[in-house]
Amino acid sequence: MKADLLSDEIPDDCGVQSLMAHDAEGGEAPHESVVDPALPQGPETADARDGARPRRGHPPFDASYQGGTPPWDIGRPQPAFVRLAEAGEVRGRVLDVGCGTGEHALMAAGRGLKATGIDAAPTAIRLAREKAARRSLDARFEVWDALDLPAFGEQFDTVLDCGLFHVFDDDDRVRFLTSLRGVVVPGGRYFLLCFSDKQPGDWGPRRIRQDELQHCFAVGWRIDSIEDTVLEVTFAPEGARSWFAALTRV
Repeated sequence: MKADLLSDEIPDDCGVQSLMAHDAEGGEAPHESVVDPALPQGPETADARDGARPRRGHPPFDASYQGGTPPWDIGRPQPAFVRLAEAGEVRGRVLDVGCGTGEHALMAAGRGLKATGIDAAPTAIRLAREKAARRSLDARFEVWDALDLPAFGEQFDTVLDCGLFHVFDDDDRVRFLTSLRGVVVPGGRYFLLCFSDKQPGDWGPRRIRQDELQHCFAVGWRIDSIEDTVLEVTFAPEGARSWFAALTRV
C-alpha cells in the first residue's frame, strides 16, 4: 500500500504543538530542544537512487562518523534491544531504521533473521557493511531516506528504531509515521527507543513526552507498552533517560 493512501490515518498535529492546549491548562510545558553542534539534531536523509543526495532541511549526520565515533555509537546493541531479542520479540523480516553502523541489524542477522539497515549517512552504512563482513553476517545495508520507506520496495515484520524518532521536528514526524506504516505489515511490530522528557539538560536531541507518543500512535497502532529505560551513550556511564515503546500495526 502506498504511503500517500495512509496519510489520513496519521494525526496531522502529532507532536509538541498538538499538546499546547493541554499545557495551557496546567500541564508541563514541552521541552524546547537546544542545538548542540557536537550532537546533530536531525538526519541527513538521502536517496540511494540519486547517489546519496541529502534531503533539504535536515542537518548532516555523516560528518559525525567521519570525525570519530559519535556519542550514540556504543559499538554494541542497546540493552533494551538485546532484552527484546532474547525474549523472542524480534521476528521475521527486520528493518533497523536509522541504523547507524548497524549493531541492531547485525544482532538480528546473528539470530538467523533477514535483516536490513537503512541510514541517511553514507559513512555509517560503509562502516556497517564492513562490520557485517568482519563478523560473517548476512545483513543488507543501504543509504535511504526514512521519510520515503515505501519506495524501498519491501515489507517488514519488525522495525527497530534506536534514536531516530526523536530527531524529527513535528512536520517530519508526521511524514515518518506515514512512511513507517507503509512498510510494516499488519500485525508487525515497531520498537522505539527515544530520549525522554525525564532526561535533564538540553544537550542532544529533543526530549519526548509519553503523551506525545500516545498521541502519535493513537490511530493505526496498538500501544503495547511504554517503559522507562536508558539509552547508553559513549560519554556518560549513566546513559540518557529514555522511553522504550512497543507498538503493533493494526
